[in-house]
Amino acid sequence: MALIPALHATELLPRVVSTGKSSIKKQKFQTDIQEKLQTDIEGKLAITEYSAESQPNLASIISHYLQTLKHYNLRNLGYPTNQDFNYDPLHPLLDFHLNNAGDPFLGSSFSLNSTSFEVWVLNWFASIWEIEKSEYWGYVTSGGTEGNLHGILVGREQLPDGILYTSQDSHYSIFKIAIMYRMKCVKVRTLISGEIDCADLKAQVLAHKEKPAIINLNIGTTMKGGIDDLDLVIQTLEDCGFTPDRYYIHCDGALSGIMLPFLKQAPRITFKKPIGSVTISGHKFLGCPFPCGILLTRLEYMNAVSKDVEIIASRDATITGSRSGHAPIFLWYALKRRGLVGLQNEVQKCIMNAQYLQNRLLHAGIGAMLNKFSNVVVFERPLDYNFSRRWNLACNGNIAHVVVMQHITVQMLDSFVHEFLQERSIWSEEGRFQPICVANDIGAANCACILHHSIS
Repeated sequence: MALIPALHATELLPRVVSTGKSSIKKQKFQTDIQEKLQTDIEGKLAITEYSAESQPNLASIISHYLQTLKHYNLRNLGYPTNQDFNYDPLHPLLDFHLNNAGDPFLGSSFSLNSTSFEVWVLNWFASIWEIEKSEYWGYVTSGGTEGNLHGILVGREQLPDGILYTSQDSHYSIFKIAIMYRMKCVKVRTLISGEIDCADLKAQVLAHKEKPAIINLNIGTTMKGGIDDLDLVIQTLEDCGFTPDRYYIHCDGALSGIMLPFLKQAPRITFKKPIGSVTISGHKFLGCPFPCGILLTRLEYMNAVSKDVEIIASRDATITGSRSGHAPIFLWYALKRRGLVGLQNEVQKCIMNAQYLQNRLLHAGIGAMLNKFSNVVVFERPLDYNFSRRWNLACNGNIAHVVVMQHITVQMLDSFVHEFLQERSIWSEEGRFQPICVANDIGAANCACILHHSIS
């Protein structure tokens, strides 16, 4: 692990050397600081003044808010946002409103746009996902949900009476989209890994064989990082008698979609297979400071979902009208600054650190699971809500997770495990702690409850 560089943010992490209740008091003090910072800033945000606020007062509010952000970021473990970036050279661009309304390949009559940057970003992803420039269409979205909205819309327009199939571990946006588009949505069971259960998919598809299938595939599920098996799904559809003209596959690759191409022996997400669209989030692995994403689909599908708009002298082919002109430049900068080698190094570092965390948890007697090719470590949910909030953990049912991103160091992970164990000892003293059985969530082999730990 010595090869993994430490990041400067964790230098501010307190070195916890005390044990027992004195350490818990220290952690409570840190939580109180967080709450005080938040309360202080909230009280200054009301927009009630008749006259304009003075610049010194505004600067003071922003400065205070920055302190709050830096404090939270010291323990930012549970969500897939890369905080290790520097876009200082792009700050002058914030003096301009940049708007990429319309089709990025056609431009628009609004001259302050960045569509030239956008097209080169799209071309880069087209090469990663193996589709010729002449055969794809895409755009920079406002985030993964918009990419899902567009991909599933394209699928519905190709197969208007199609049924949407998606796993129960899919991102909540998929079920919202089904409601918005008034599509019949079939929820498919998942395996322990979070991967779609193709046996159940086959049963569901056969039960509705008279209707075309629109499949949402997860290239890394939200909670467990489970990767749906694209090849097995295609084989399942073929076994059910579906030819490519009777199904459409959309790939939601929010986080892992950009990581898999840099991992040896990882599943390949490629347009050389019969998929219709792919989307990723730009603010996750690449670390843009605001939500954005990428959507790619096949050019042949676009006539059904686009039309000319004279007022912008372009084609209306996107979900939103006005689109950020800054996002494509930030994405372009992030890709150019790293290069393929830099991206590969970052992917490997995240995977290594995730493996390190899983091992630390298991050796500490905490049930934990890590899927292959994933940086999402799933473990038993902490009993203390304030502990979960302090470390910004994402929780669901009996489990929580850490998404090991670029800004997360070994020191941060050590501090987290150390504090988790201290909290557990206090819960045990107070009679609140009973080892949680998470065998149904992460498998018996990964569970550390009394029953399964003794078996393993």
